[in-house]
Amino acid sequence: MIMSEKCKQHVDSCRFCWMCHHICPVGNATGQERNTARARALGISLVNREAIDLSEIMDNIFECATCGACVHDCVTGWDPVMFTKETRLQAALEDKLPAYINTLLDNTLETGNAYGKTATCEKLAEMIAAHTAKKDTLLFLGVDAKFMVCKQARKAALVLEKAGVEFSILDNEPASGAQLDFLIGAADETKAQMSACAAVLNNYKTVVVYDPADAKVIKQLYKEYGIEVTANVVTYTAYVADLVKSGKLASKKSGKTVVFQDPFQLSRDLGETEEARTVISAFAELHEMLLNREETVWAGNILMAQYKPEMIKKVAARRIFNAKSIGEKTMVTASVSEYAALTSVEQNDVEILSMEDLILG
Repeated sequence: MIMSEKCKQHVDSCRFCWMCHHICPVGNATGQERNTARARALGISLVNREAIDLSEIMDNIFECATCGACVHDCVTGWDPVMFTKETRLQAALEDKLPAYINTLLDNTLETGNAYGKTATCEKLAEMIAAHTAKKDTLLFLGVDAKFMVCKQARKAALVLEKAGVEFSILDNEPASGAQLDFLIGAADETKAQMSACAAVLNNYKTVVVYDPADAKVIKQLYKEYGIEVTANVVTYTAYVADLVKSGKLASKKSGKTVVFQDPFQLSRDLGETEEARTVISAFAELHEMLLNREETVWAGNILMAQYKPEMIKKVAARRIFNAKSIGEKTMVTASVSEYAALTSVEQNDVEILSMEDLILG
């Protein structure tokens, strides 16, 4: 397998190291050694040494959430996410991706989303139609919200309406490139999709990005890939926090006591931890998970649930158990994808709310 010397160095350093063994949310949920950074590095090293074929490890490579918990926990600076994404890219170049990944990839290239959907639900479509007029501020929903959790996407817009914000929503919203980046990394197709999205965003003064996965890509990866965004891009959590602090979004305590599930894209990747807490504290009494902020534990997502549904339910169930084990009854999310994963678990112990649910009551 063709791999950069930098990645080879990281692979060879990680393959016999147990330092992050305890922190992988997938490994902890499944209880399988294969779902650790060490095991993934060992598999890649075997491919690099031509002991096995690249196709033999690709199922395992796509069991990684790329959440970066291992990277954050490593005191020696190794990066399993980097070599995992490079392996995915090389598998795409060598036509050795699993069939289920090729299906998601084809959908993404053809329709802009991995689910192959071309229409959203009726009520969200009505909301979008009411906000097609060009304004200075654009609410960027993202494909997960628009096509898979449209009820929450509509609530995101309702919160801005409640605050009296004038904003636009695009009916033909472009994909941010987040799904392609997850599936095949920094491929030409990924960069082309990102560039097309940036060209649309640059027509607006301010872009409020609802999904943390899109926010990470637009605010961080676009710069790394040399894609310019001239619009002021802010996360939905940061934007709503400013609305609360300015008094534009009226707040009233709900009487609930809640814990917040930090999305890793906000906390670890973008360094944003307090904005959502500002919002939540205005509507409820806020407690903390034992692992929070940069130490957060990923709670699942929609994209991986397309090919590893039972694994994602185990990941989400374990995070719910984390809340239950400290006596908490309500968990609030700021990630539409984690919201979908958490609410897919059949249980009655912990109420799952989005930040919008909490605000709208």
